[in-house]
Amino acid sequence: MPPVQPMLAKSVKGIPDPAKHGGLSFEPKWDGFRCLVFKDGDEVELTSRNTKPLTRYFPEVVAAMREQLPERCVLDGELFVAVGEQLEFEVLQERIHPARSRVDMLAEKTPAGFVAFDLLALGDESYVDRPFAERRAALEGALRGLAGPCYLTRTTTDPAEAEEWFTRFEGAGLDGVVAKPLGATYQPNARTMLKIKHERTADVVVAGYREHKTSTPERPLLGSLLLGLYADGELQHIGVSASFTEARRAELIEQLQPLVVPLEEHPWGRWAEFLTANPDRVPGTQSRWSAGKDLSFTPLRPNLVIEVAYDHMEGRRFRHTAHFKRWRTDRDPESCGYEQLDEPVSYDLGTVLGVAPTGPTTDTEDGTP
Repeated sequence: MPPVQPMLAKSVKGIPDPAKHGGLSFEPKWDGFRCLVFKDGDEVELTSRNTKPLTRYFPEVVAAMREQLPERCVLDGELFVAVGEQLEFEVLQERIHPARSRVDMLAEKTPAGFVAFDLLALGDESYVDRPFAERRAALEGALRGLAGPCYLTRTTTDPAEAEEWFTRFEGAGLDGVVAKPLGATYQPNARTMLKIKHERTADVVVAGYREHKTSTPERPLLGSLLLGLYADGELQHIGVSASFTEARRAELIEQLQPLVVPLEEHPWGRWAEFLTANPDRVPGTQSRWSAGKDLSFTPLRPNLVIEVAYDHMEGRRFRHTAHFKRWRTDRDPESCGYEQLDEPVSYDLGTVLGVAPTGPTTDTEDGTP
C-alpha cells in the first residue's frame, strides 16, 4: 500500500560492464514523471517519486489501467506525453493543474501514456525481495501484448545494443539508458540502479545572475548564472548554471559587479513587460510552476563567456541546470550561437515502445525515413 518510495539510480559514465555487476539488464531512460501504480480491481492510485498523489491529473491513464493491467498489482514506471513521435516533458508538466475542467480538457487534447519497467507486487505475491531477473520475467508474463496507452519497456542484456539505444533513442526524446543488476532486489529510495545520461558542452554568454536564497545584504551570495545564446542577432535565454560552493558564490557576485547594468540597457530589457508565463520562458516572469518565488535577476553586460556541460535540450533551452566547466576568455560572446548544439537524429517513439509506428514509415534499419 502507498506510500512507497521508488528505487533510484546513480549516474555513471558510459555503458557499464555487466561482468562487473553480476549481469545487467539495460532499458531506455524515459523522460517523464516517475510513477508507482497501485491497482486493486477498479481502484487505481498513482503516486510520484516523492509519494505525492498523481491520480487526479491523469484520468485517461487510470481508465486505461483498469482495462489493461492485471487485476491486482503494484508497478514502477513512468508517465509520459508524446507529441507526434517524440516525448515532450514540457507538455507533460501542463497536466498538473488544479482545475478539474482543464485536467479533463488536457486528458483529451494531450493524452498521457504509462510505461512499466518494474514489478513490486502481483496478486497476493510481493516481488520486492526477488532478484530483478525474476521480477522482469513475471512482469513480461503479466503485461504481454500491451499496445498503449500502457506499455512494457524494452530491455536487453547486450551492452552493445544498449550503446546503440543510447545514441538512437535520444531522437525520440529519451534521456539515456538505465542499467539494473539482474540479481538485485527492489530497494525503495536506494540508488541501486545505474543511469547513463547524455552530456554535452556549449560555450554560452553570461547575461545575468540571481542571488542565492541565503544571500544577505551583509554577505551577498550568487545563486545561479543566467545564460544566453545568440540567434538572428538577438541574445536568447537558454538556461541557468548553478551548484557553486558558498565561497565561490561570494567571489562570483563580487567579480560580476562591474558588469551590472540597468535593465533598460540590457538585451532582455523588453522582457520587463511580461507578467505571466510566455513562450520564451524568459527570466523574471511568473508561471504556475514558480508562483510565489522571486524570479527577479540582476542584468549583466553580456561580455563574458563560459563553457557549460548540459544533457539535452527542451525546445530552445537546456532541459536541466547546466554545470559550469570553465571561463572562455578567448571567445567572442556574439559568436556563441545555437549552431554549436548537437541535434539528435529523429527517431520513432513507437519503435522504442515496441509497437507499430504511427508516424512516417521507415525503410532502413537505423530508422531513417
